[in-house]
Amino acid sequence: MAKGILFVISAPSGAGKSTLIKEVMGELGGIGFSVSHTTRPPRAGEIDGVNYHFVTTGEFKSMVSGGKFAEWALVHGNYYGTSLASLETVLGQGKDVILDIDVQGALNLRSQKNLAPVLIFILPPSLAEVERRLAKRGDTDAGTMAKRLENAAGEISEAIKYDYAVINDDLGTAAGELKAIITAERLKTDRMAQKYPGLFGPGI
Repeated sequence: MAKGILFVISAPSGAGKSTLIKEVMGELGGIGFSVSHTTRPPRAGEIDGVNYHFVTTGEFKSMVSGGKFAEWALVHGNYYGTSLASLETVLGQGKDVILDIDVQGALNLRSQKNLAPVLIFILPPSLAEVERRLAKRGDTDAGTMAKRLENAAGEISEAIKYDYAVINDDLGTAAGELKAIITAERLKTDRMAQKYPGLFGPGI
């Protein structure tokens, strides 16, 4: 069975990444979602094991020591990590995986050649739009807003290191572009040859 493709998606807060991923996963088949571990507290409406695996700092550090993560990072004072076993299990089943992780974690994953990740950055149309979207959430004070905008600018500066970039100005358009990236990667000849060896002749 051909191994699945690992799609790594990053974006600054307020870029609409989670909504975009949900939209695409609802329309494309053959995609599994790897749930990351984090030490940050759950936000309203988040479910343990669905949005994240919420663990203590001690539990997280124990997993790091045990080599349990494909990547991990300290972001805004909280730890985030991707379970290597979970990732390899889903990919080994021939399913593609979408990973929703920060820039630091994404670039760390790129160094793992056995995973061959495809990196996609979701850009907001502007920092002003990021500020508007964050303000709309109603859970951000002035100090936190300034810090998030500063972080967003720093993360956007790393977008050039990714394989693809999608501007999320209109959800429908951005979802179509993200689906096009996934479809194009699936149709690359080396992957098609692994999936349908009989069509490509002997020696494949």
